[in-house]
Amino acid sequence: MWAALTVLAVAFVSAFVPVLNIEAYVVLVAASGQLEPLVLALVASVGQVAGKYAWYEAGRSTTRWAWLQRRLERPSISTRLDRWALWVATHRRWSVLVLISSASVGIPPFLVMSIVAGRLAVGRVLFLATGLGGRFLRFLVATGAVQQVLQWAS
Repeated sequence: MWAALTVLAVAFVSAFVPVLNIEAYVVLVAASGQLEPLVLALVASVGQVAGKYAWYEAGRSTTRWAWLQRRLERPSISTRLDRWALWVATHRRWSVLVLISSASVGIPPFLVMSIVAGRLAVGRVLFLATGLGGRFLRFLVATGAVQQVLQWAS
């Protein structure tokens, strides 16, 4: 129980502190055998996505920040942002794939995509579902790799 709560907390904090590498922590916990791989992947995913959701909401609220609003009103930035918003609205399937790619393999970085998704008003359910799915896959692969290495080593 404590191991799961600790993973949840570390995963959440790592969403705000990029130098706190959740993948390395997941690998260490997986190697220790304190949690089953599926449970570990799920708990780490929930913690990470909860933290990234805060970034998503920050992205949604950027229109209320006066200093940022002034920057967004610049013609070059405004045009680019409008193009992205139109692309996301008209290419829903691609925006899902970009979010899944971001959450699972980190390309583009999930922190950045969390803010962008919020700013471009990607639906909350879509963001949470793709984030949880992608992060779960990412951590499941990491825990599975650790289990495989431990099997080979014994």
